[in-house]
Amino acid sequence: MGCLWGSFMLLCVVILLGMEESRAQQTKNNVPRLKLSYKEMLASNNLVTFDGLANSSAYHTFLLDEEKGRLVVGAKDHIFSFNLLNISKDYAQISWPASPTRRDECKWAGKDLSRECSNFIKVLQPFNQTHLYVCGTGAFHPVCSYLEVGKKPEDSVFRLEPHVENGRGKSPYDPKLLTASMLIDGELYAGTSADFMGRDFAIFRTLGKHHPIRTEQHDSRWLNDPRFVGVHLIPESDNPEDDKIYLFFRENAMDGEHVGKATHARIGQLCKNDLGGHRSLVNKWTTFLKARLICSVPGSNGIDTHFDELQDVFLMSTKDPKSPVIYAVFTTSSNIFKGSAVCMYSMTDIRRVFLGPYAHRDGPNYQWVPFQGRVPYPRPGTCPSKTFGGFDTTKDLPDEVVTFARSHPAMFNPVYPINNRPIIVKTDVDYQFTQIVVDKVEAEDGQYDVMFIGTDIGTILKVVSIPRGSWHDLEEVLLEEMTVFREPTAIKAMELSTKQQQLYLGSDIGVSQMPLHRCEVYGKACAECCLARDPYCAWDGTECSRYFPMAKRRTRRQDIRNGDPLTQCSDLQHHDELNGQMTLLDKTVYGVENSSTFLECNPKSQRALTYWQYQRSFDDHKQEIRSDERFIRTEQGLLIRTLHKKDSGIYLCQAVEHGFMQTLLKVTLEVIDTNRLEELLHHDEEAAASAPAQDLPSTPSHKLWYRDFLSLVNHPTLNSVDEFCEQVWKRERKHRKQKAHLVQQVQIHQQQQQQQQQKGVVNPHTHMHAQGLAAKWKHLQERQKGRNRRTHELERAPRSV
Repeated sequence: MGCLWGSFMLLCVVILLGMEESRAQQTKNNVPRLKLSYKEMLASNNLVTFDGLANSSAYHTFLLDEEKGRLVVGAKDHIFSFNLLNISKDYAQISWPASPTRRDECKWAGKDLSRECSNFIKVLQPFNQTHLYVCGTGAFHPVCSYLEVGKKPEDSVFRLEPHVENGRGKSPYDPKLLTASMLIDGELYAGTSADFMGRDFAIFRTLGKHHPIRTEQHDSRWLNDPRFVGVHLIPESDNPEDDKIYLFFRENAMDGEHVGKATHARIGQLCKNDLGGHRSLVNKWTTFLKARLICSVPGSNGIDTHFDELQDVFLMSTKDPKSPVIYAVFTTSSNIFKGSAVCMYSMTDIRRVFLGPYAHRDGPNYQWVPFQGRVPYPRPGTCPSKTFGGFDTTKDLPDEVVTFARSHPAMFNPVYPINNRPIIVKTDVDYQFTQIVVDKVEAEDGQYDVMFIGTDIGTILKVVSIPRGSWHDLEEVLLEEMTVFREPTAIKAMELSTKQQQLYLGSDIGVSQMPLHRCEVYGKACAECCLARDPYCAWDGTECSRYFPMAKRRTRRQDIRNGDPLTQCSDLQHHDELNGQMTLLDKTVYGVENSSTFLECNPKSQRALTYWQYQRSFDDHKQEIRSDERFIRTEQGLLIRTLHKKDSGIYLCQAVEHGFMQTLLKVTLEVIDTNRLEELLHHDEEAAASAPAQDLPSTPSHKLWYRDFLSLVNHPTLNSVDEFCEQVWKRERKHRKQKAHLVQQVQIHQQQQQQQQQKGVVNPHTHMHAQGLAAKWKHLQERQKGRNRRTHELERAPRSV
């Protein structure tokens, strides 16, 4: 492994030779401070996984039940109930496949038997205190049923009722199509497709005591090939009659709204008490309106960079239930670049747009313009209630109101995000955002919103929004990037449990669980804890641990807004607590004159910039090492391309982050001149040739220790590295064969000796031969110890190139 690592490092160093320091500095500002791989997450006990069943997939539909301590997950042909404490233990599962008849029909219709002709669970909604309502695609024949889960956690009930209902208008036929649904007061609101071909998209209300109701059919002004993302109930006033349902989706732009085919993000609204019209729009929504959600980066030339592919939304509750903050994740449909963004919206801005002008097609080019004629009363989109008029039901609305609503479902003005720009933009990475959840965290200097963003490669970004001057001026600090699945796979579902302080993630291949905070990974010193700027964590006087608002102020050290360890930690009694607990590595490196060497130094924080200082032995004066023809500074360390004798001395690797400097590594470099190296190697060869074989390995020479190492140092080419590795492997293989042969001989002679002892015969030649074998065995073991010791030291020594 050491040789392979050396080869890899050589390639990396060559690639990094041309990197400029200014470019590295710009990159630092847009990278996660900590980056943890899947193996590192598992090794640190910060990840629990359910790797899925061999005959299932698509773990995309989540329902979090914190009262019962369960996470219900819908997948292909299965429904699971996981324990929130540990999803890998104590989970229950129900098999709910499509019938063989439906699978055959699906196959005959030209669909893929393994990927499409199964029952993919798309709807999981709480129906009452003891049951959930579940729906699936049913092999292109949607079905629904009731899932009994019990009233209390101790009931341990998880059973699917045998009664099956038609799932049309509740679940899509095609498993690839998105569905957004919400069950309110026994009625299911769902945005989905309602036909086999996936052409009839609608917003439905089914179940309950009212007649089913939907959007206008085959009218692109209402819905134009939409993909639904979320459904939410948001109160409009203190009167429940004014409650509105808001739907988030993306769709093709309406005719004339955009040149060419384009995708627009939308927010739609409708009244909860909408019963449809009397003579027109019978069993159709009369209060449906939609507006465009803008998430764009203003350009210097007046052309905005738009992110229109809405992927997910999360509503962060506030003290006012009527005004949640809306977080939305977008990607771009552009063919020019690949990127993602997060935008925030306020309900005040959304309501203002729905009270603004309606979109109307007029003029010689039949373009969309604001409607400037008379708007009928009551204003279309207003809920029938005592608050805004004397109408008890939408069936009592005047015909002109219903007619206007039918032809003007879209608003002219779009909804712009807070501060008129995204709070996060990623355009220079190999992934895109897919999901988002947000947690409001209480810290020493206020409340912070911590975002957990899922990507299409199975990673989670942990980001904190930090107000710089005001709410409209936010700094986004990317704290961590964590890989949470064993292979790259898009994260399709996320749920956050504030009670358990855990995050649950769903993908095609399984489900993962991770804690919201891992304070111990930041380090063992006050400064490291402060630099992390994690609202969940604070220095408690002993370690970096979970912050609790009720803890003693005397020992807590936390600075989310500035992350300044000099202010927070410099008044501690011992200077060691500021910097000393940060483990300082002290190494000795041997290099050969005229060869190359690489001094590796990797700060834990990816945001830290590294600087190198040189100090001659027995000299206090230090000088900074700058990049030139011989010295190349890279993100992984310092490459010295050609070693000179004068390069011997002490090298200090220092990391600077947020104005705080710490020394990470002290390397003592000793450069051996070529003539001296030849003398050492020649002397070792003569000593090896003249020494008796049985005495050679008993006391491993210190010079022999460097023989293998210097051979590698003195030949910095990939061919030499490969040849050297091959020699080592051949030698080890020969040793293993000798060892196996000796073991076999010893066992044979032991058996012969036991047989002779049983017969009362003692053969002195056999005894002497056994002693000789024992000596050889001891000699072989000693030689292996020497090699193991040399190999171990070689791996610990710095890699030379």
